[in-house]
Amino acid sequence: MNINFELYRIFYTVAVCGNITKASKELMISQPAVTKQLKTLENQLGGELFIRTKKGVILTDNGREIFNYVKHAITCFQNAEMQFSNLKNLEKGTIKIGVSTTLAKLYLIKQLKSFHKEHPNIGIEISTDPSKLMRSKLRDGRLDMIVAKFYDEEDNDLSTIELGTLHDCFIAGNEYDELKNKTITFEELNKYPILLQKYPSTSRESLDTFCRANNIELTTKMEIGSASLLEEFVKIGLGIGLVTKEFVQKDLESGELFEVNTIPKLHEKKFGIIVLKDSMHSFGTNQLVKHLQKNKD
Repeated sequence: MNINFELYRIFYTVAVCGNITKASKELMISQPAVTKQLKTLENQLGGELFIRTKKGVILTDNGREIFNYVKHAITCFQNAEMQFSNLKNLEKGTIKIGVSTTLAKLYLIKQLKSFHKEHPNIGIEISTDPSKLMRSKLRDGRLDMIVAKFYDEEDNDLSTIELGTLHDCFIAGNEYDELKNKTITFEELNKYPILLQKYPSTSRESLDTFCRANNIELTTKMEIGSASLLEEFVKIGLGIGLVTKEFVQKDLESGELFEVNTIPKLHEKKFGIIVLKDSMHSFGTNQLVKHLQKNKD
């Protein structure tokens, strides 16, 4: 069925006004045009909707039945417009963000705090899945955006917006004082117990790519699920760990940990926003992207 919503809007307005002349003024169309549209709708439905009187119009029994449905539909349209307006004005909505635990603590929490002050009615949902799973969720609509380290080559269906740079490094505690202020080869590093994050971790994958490119083999003593736990294991002397340098900066500055310098040096990694290319984003998501870009320095 080809439904002309304008016919039902005119029918609804006439029913509410109870008078074709009043309805025509509210609709801002001529009285004959209103009468013609009502007749068209009655012909479509196969029955009269109004009883014409000297004072105006009264709904027939069939007209009252139709009116109840049309009233509900009109209310739904009005609510939809209001909802859209709320979303556009950032008075409502939820942004679903994927982010690593490291970047959440190091970067995103501070940014979300200031964003929330500006837009307190926007809800935030955080997912801290592995990078590949977050990209999968982005593609199927379970996430609106990701804040993460970039792969060396992102897939063509994704767009990236750079926000900053991170550095992977090896760290050690005072049990390995002999390595302070020294630069060692990976062959020398391999003589020590090495602690790495479990797969799938962006840092771990980046290290593996780096090692393959430089014909390096590393023997891992222990694989650990989170960067925070790995740092704690390094502090108690279980080995030398690979972490994001910015994440442990305070401990490096305090002297509780120190960086183990290697040759060749590990590459820096860019991080930022990842969204689906050529897709429509919610007003809230667009506003948060602008906020992060504005405050990236």
